[in-house]
This record gives sequence, structure tokens and C-alpha cells, in this order.
Amino acid sequence: MMDIPSLPDGVSVYSAFIALHRIQLESSAVPDRYWKTLCRKLYHQIFDAGNTFSVARIEYDEDDDSGDYVNTYRPQHRVFISCEAGLDASDPQHIYLIDHAWTYRVDSARQNLRSIPALLDRMAHLMGVQEFADDHSEVLINKVFDEMWKFNQTYSVPSRDDIEESMPVWYVMDEFGSAIPHSDNPTFRTVPFIFLPDQITYTLLFPIENVDYGEEVTRDYIESSRYDSKTRDALLIPWVPKSFLSEPFQYSEPDSSYFLQGHTAETLPNASKIATVSVTSKDKILVFSQYAYVNDYLTHPKFEITHDEENADILWYTQHFKDFKEFSQSCSEKFVNQFPFEHVITVKDLLAIVCRRAAKESGSVCEDTLVTYPVWLPTTYNLKTELPKFVSYYQHRAEKGLDNHWICKPFNLARGLDTHITDNLNYILRLPLSGPKIAQKYIEDPVLFQRPDCGAVKFDLRYVLLVKSIKPLSAFVYRNFFLRFANKPFDLNNLDDYEKHFTVMNYNENATLYRMLCDDFVVKFEQQYPSVSWKEIEEKIFSLFREMLIAASSKMPPAGIAYSPQSRAVYAADLMLAWQTDSNDRKSMQPKLLEVNWTPDCKRACEYYPDFYNDIFSVLFLDDVNERKFACLK
Repeated sequence: MMDIPSLPDGVSVYSAFIALHRIQLESSAVPDRYWKTLCRKLYHQIFDAGNTFSVARIEYDEDDDSGDYVNTYRPQHRVFISCEAGLDASDPQHIYLIDHAWTYRVDSARQNLRSIPALLDRMAHLMGVQEFADDHSEVLINKVFDEMWKFNQTYSVPSRDDIEESMPVWYVMDEFGSAIPHSDNPTFRTVPFIFLPDQITYTLLFPIENVDYGEEVTRDYIESSRYDSKTRDALLIPWVPKSFLSEPFQYSEPDSSYFLQGHTAETLPNASKIATVSVTSKDKILVFSQYAYVNDYLTHPKFEITHDEENADILWYTQHFKDFKEFSQSCSEKFVNQFPFEHVITVKDLLAIVCRRAAKESGSVCEDTLVTYPVWLPTTYNLKTELPKFVSYYQHRAEKGLDNHWICKPFNLARGLDTHITDNLNYILRLPLSGPKIAQKYIEDPVLFQRPDCGAVKFDLRYVLLVKSIKPLSAFVYRNFFLRFANKPFDLNNLDDYEKHFTVMNYNENATLYRMLCDDFVVKFEQQYPSVSWKEIEEKIFSLFREMLIAASSKMPPAGIAYSPQSRAVYAADLMLAWQTDSNDRKSMQPKLLEVNWTPDCKRACEYYPDFYNDIFSVLFLDDVNERKFACLK
């Protein structure tokens, strides 16, 4: 047995190892009796699982057609204890390193398989899909991509400096690790572990009970006590298929405590002591702003930028403000650019809950047609709290032969980060492992725009919303909207092709940014769709915004935006146009709300319309509304 060395300064390697890795080990619940052995095996690169375990290939009778073998996962191998003495779980020697055969980010997975033939061949054999090769590498690549969700695991490394660096990393264990099957009563645990000195990730394998010679090695693929039985069954579908058709898929709103989960509690203003807040009578209105574009473009003679936060009349923050009670008591003559509990519309899972309140129909989901309401909100399920409902809805759509493409998004990220498009249920069910997400029905039939340089592409629209008051509602929409275009013609193939399926190109250095002012767009759009009036579409969009804001303020905090006479806010609402067919097979364009953003990036707005912030501040603080530029959401 090799000893653990000491560092040159006399500090033991083990002490340094624990100092670096204690948080990892404790958060993964690796028993401390194994830590010293783990340290020794990592520093000496000891992979000795072959001395304790054996892998046996499983042969299936292909004539046996009992069971649903089309969808049922059939493991290729099983793992057994080959050590005659068996394993004593209290023995500190029994922790083992499993190497990783493939580490990747999902958006580059197919490209990995295309560019590294040996990797594709290894994954095809590991996953038992090599029979799909037949000299058609793209067919095999797609099959491996579809199957890998039964084999992969994930981890992330938080980064304060670069959000993209903290995106989930997925990996497939080597042939030995991938051969360990699932059990609801496992004998072992596996956990990912980053060995920081080498920046290499392994999987740790250790027993959780005594195991005899010849006994099977198993692990729990869905290892968490927080899942109820139905959610656990749903998460196990990639390996243990199950019908959820008898489960209800109708929405139900969670209680108010859900709106506070993961959010710092905000205090409410003492509004009774604030009659009205007005700065219009001042010769100069002092504005303290943390946003560079306000500082650079707010040139209205009534306003003056100041660096003196304490004496400013308007506080324009880019950080979240929480203490509205203290603000109302000590700064009762000031404005702030936020509303209490506005996160109910700026966080994606909460926005879906809020918007469902706007459904005019008797229920949010029609059982016969599976249409969800309001029609301007894409069908949305929370994969953290509504997973059984989502699986039921997905399976009902499959039974009816309806399109089942979904886009899965993190609750609170933008720019398409960690966003996935797929019709593969197994893929969707694995994504909650990398963080909470919503599954939103992907718009499979979007209204397209004919770009002269590349053809018919997806596009989305961004509108700027101004909110002066929640109760009563006083809100405006900036008529000049902003456009984003995909760079490749749309179809439902190559779902990981970013430039085909996404429109946010300004953060991608290698992508072309196609620019167009809204006035030019309207002219060209009406030329491409001569039977459509943009004014009618605009009316639908403005009605959508009004219904959303009314729904968002229809309940008391924390389930709704709170009244605050000192609050003014600017949001950006992103939407797309989809084709909708009525009962008479007539098609029309339906706006679909995608998300609402707080403190949106207004660089383009300022560059296109230099008076943008002059106009915004005039509406919010001077009651000066230019109706040519703003529509009132009455």
C-alpha cells in the first residue's frame, strides 16, 4: 500500500487534500472513513476496481417479445462482487475511482461525435446502438445523442466572474461505471468528484451496506429524498417506462409560499404615510443611476445626473432593491426603479403561474384539444413542481399524434443559456438534474420572415413596458419595438443548431447580427403577408401586455406585484408570432409571450433612438406622454 506523501513545507498532502475538498465531500455525503483512502488513490492514480468487481454481459432472447421492448431500457451488462471475502462497508479501503469516457456540454455533443470517430464508436458500443452504424454516421450520431440520456450525469462549477463557465457539464462514465444498473434498493452510491489539483472529474463508488461475493452492484439513478413517489416514477421513465395517462395534467396554482422560494423576502412600503410622490415642480430632478446608458443618454433639461445617491430624487439601480418599508419611511420623496415582488413576472416559472390567471375559459387546459389558456402563453410546465402533470400532458399529445417539441429553460437565466430544444422525453426528464427548469411548448409553426440573404427565418419582438402604478394600473408600451432574427432558414431539424432555432446573436462573436428598424420591418412584413394588418397584430400584443400586468397584480404579495407609490419600472417583454388554426381550419397570427426581463439591455434602443431615455423619463416622472411614441395600456 502506497503512503500519502508530505508537501515540501511539511504539511501533509492529506491535510491539504481535505482543505481543498471538504465541502465537496460533505455535500456529496461521502463518509469520512473513506477520505484518506480516496486521497491516496487520487494522488497515486490507483484504479483498482478490477480487483473487486466483475462485469458480465447480458444476453437477451430476441424472440421474447413480452414487455414493451421498444421503450423499455435493457442494460447491456451487470456488475458483481468478485472478491471472495465480499465487501464490508465499514472498511475504509472500499472506495473506488471511476473514469469518465466522455465529458461535454450538450450544445457541442453532436459536434464532438462528428469530429472524433473513435468517440462515436466507443459511445455506440457502450450504449448498445452500434447496429445503427451502417455507414450512416449521422444516423448513428443522432441515435447516440438520443440514448445518452440513459447514461449521462451532470455537475457544474460555480463561477462568479463568468456565468457561461458555470453552465452544467455532462459526462458518461467509462464502461465499468456505465454498466452499474439502477435499483430502488441500491448496494452502492456513485457521486461526481472534481480533483482540484489536476482539475479532473471522476466518479466515486462506495458501498452503503455490506455486500457478499457474487452479489450484484447497483445504484439509485434518482438519488434524492425530496421527490414524492409520482415525481420519482416520472424521473425513472428513461429506464423504467410508465404510463402517466391517468394522471391529471391541468394546472393548479401553488400557495403563496412558493413565490418566496429562492428569493430574498422584501418589505412592503408604508404606503398610508405617502400621499403622492412628485418631482415635477422641481427645477432640476436629480437622477442617481447605476446604468451607463441612462447616464449617457438622459439629456432632457429637466433631469440632471448626480453621483450623490443620498440627495438624488430618482434612484435607478441595476441591483435588486428589497427594503421598500425603510425607503418609504426615510426617503418618502424619492422614486426607485423597481416594484416590490416584481420577480413574479421576471422569473420564468412565476411568470407562467401569473399568466394562467388571465385565462378566460373555465380551465387552463382543454382536455379534448389539449389547448392551454390564455392562448398567448405557450403551454408551460414547471419541471420541479409539475413533472407528473407534464409527463401526462406529453403522453396525451403523443397519443393524439400532436407535435411534441419542447424548449426547456432555467428559471432565471437569459441569452439562451442552458436552454434545450427536443422532442425526446428522456432528454427532458434528465434536465432537472442540472437545475430547476420550465418546459415550454416549442413553437413548431412560427410566423417566419423572409430575409433576402438567407431565406425564411424565425424572429422575435422585444417591446419596452413602462409601469407607473399597479393599482390602479397605469402602464405604457414604447411603440418602437426591437427585432432579433435567426441566421438560418427554419425547420424542425438540427435542434442544437443555435443560429437556426435562436435569435439572440449579439452575445455570439461568430454570428452575424441582422439589424432592422421596426418601421422598415412593418413595411416588409406587410409585403410578405399582404392579407395581414400589423395594426391588428399590435392590438393583440398590447392586449396581451395589459392582461399580463392585471394578472400579475391581481393577488397580494408575495403572489403578486405590490402597490408602491414610489415605484416606477421599465421591463422588456419578448414574444414571437405563431400560426394558429381555428375550428374552421382558418389560420391567423397569434402573439406568444416568451419572457419578461428586468433592467433590460437598452444599448440598441439608445443607438437607434437617442431620445429613448428622455422619452422614458418624461412618461414615468413628468406625466408627459407622447402618444405617437407610447401606447397606454388602459
